[in-house]
Amino acid sequence: MSNSTASQADAAAAAAAAAGAFDFKLYRYDPSLAAAIVFVVVFAILTALHTWRLYRNHAVYFTAFTIGGLFQVIGYCGRIWSHFDDTAIGGFVMQAILILVAPALYAASIYMVLGRLIRTLHAEQLSLIPVSRLTKIFVTGDVISFTLQAGGGGIQAGGTLDLFNIGEKIIIVGLFMQIVFFGLFIVSAVLFDRRISSHPTREAAEQLIPWRRHLVVLYTVSIIILVRSIFRVVEYLQGNDGYIISHEYFLYIFDAVLMAAVMLILLIWYVDDLVGATAKRAVSTSSGSDYLMQDGFIQRRDSSRGKDYGKRTEDLAATRDSAV
Repeated sequence: MSNSTASQADAAAAAAAAAGAFDFKLYRYDPSLAAAIVFVVVFAILTALHTWRLYRNHAVYFTAFTIGGLFQVIGYCGRIWSHFDDTAIGGFVMQAILILVAPALYAASIYMVLGRLIRTLHAEQLSLIPVSRLTKIFVTGDVISFTLQAGGGGIQAGGTLDLFNIGEKIIIVGLFMQIVFFGLFIVSAVLFDRRISSHPTREAAEQLIPWRRHLVVLYTVSIIILVRSIFRVVEYLQGNDGYIISHEYFLYIFDAVLMAAVMLILLIWYVDDLVGATAKRAVSTSSGSDYLMQDGFIQRRDSSRGKDYGKRTEDLAATRDSAV
């Protein structure tokens, strides 16, 4: 009898130890209703404004970016749901996945901007990566990162310890991929900046578009997203009972605020004067010089031919080709 009692005690101790080893909770705090509502409103306004600019300027390369804003709105609506029911899997999964993957959609548009900028400046020879492959490489990496993060979040929603651990590892791999590709992207942009500053093309020298400002904007938003991704990696490496995930304010400081800043920066300094690989447009600068936009390049047109295209630089956005 004593042996049986001892065995039961050992089994109970083992079960308690196992339970203590994985003390999983959807939330280790009460999700703030006020904070969630504030960022639903903030992201809804920013997304609406980006949608308007996308429609007005036909800058289709910002489509993914704008969808990312919509993901943020829905994600923080999920946190409102979780405030009223912090045990509901639906609200948790909604906010966990959509807030996690939204920056990957931002990144897709940011990658496209650099490729178009290089083409617009007719500076393909100055790019670290061939321009024909640049956007494809970075967007492909971004899609893989997006898929891993979303897939990992979906697996975690299975509700078992094994699935949670598997999903967590997949998400971490996806975040690391995002960091690596963003790092390579920043290196590519910096090298292009240095090369075109030292050996400017005619289009760059004549400042047909504010390309320096565009590069600064790309640097800024890329670094912000990179910081956020590093924060997320640290969060997931700490696990479900980690210090970061146990304190809600980290999410709002290092994710919500930073991503709202990215949307605001690219709303104020909107990049809407770039052309695609198949664009063909005739424009004239404020100095009266005629240019022909063809195959993503800006080439001077012989003014002796006496043709006035009736387009000025500031009208370029309204006539830009809609090809991605």
